[in-house]
Amino acid sequence: MSPSPAARHNGGPPLDDYDGPPWGKGDPHRFLHWRRAHKAAWKSVSADVMRFRLDKAERLGLTYEEYSLEIMERGRYLQIEDTERIAEIKAARRRRRRRAA
Repeated sequence: MSPSPAARHNGGPPLDDYDGPPWGKGDPHRFLHWRRAHKAAWKSVSADVMRFRLDKAERLGLTYEEYSLEIMERGRYLQIEDTERIAEIKAARRRRRRRAA
């Protein structure tokens, strides 16, 4: 039996450069469940909800993925008044771009 993941870890695949199997050093069974849940979370909305979220995200200056993640992770539907949180999301986007370059 593999050890359970560290605190505050979702058991997903490694995010850094890694040459091993996609499930990392952990349990492949856990990885397969994580991957299935990830796909289900992104496919579970109707086309109308997707269009609504895309429109709202564009008005806030976010991507569809950023706006949807805020809903899935925090249960919050961002509003134009949530300037601090929107700025945090955009700053994180810039940091990811710099690391990728």
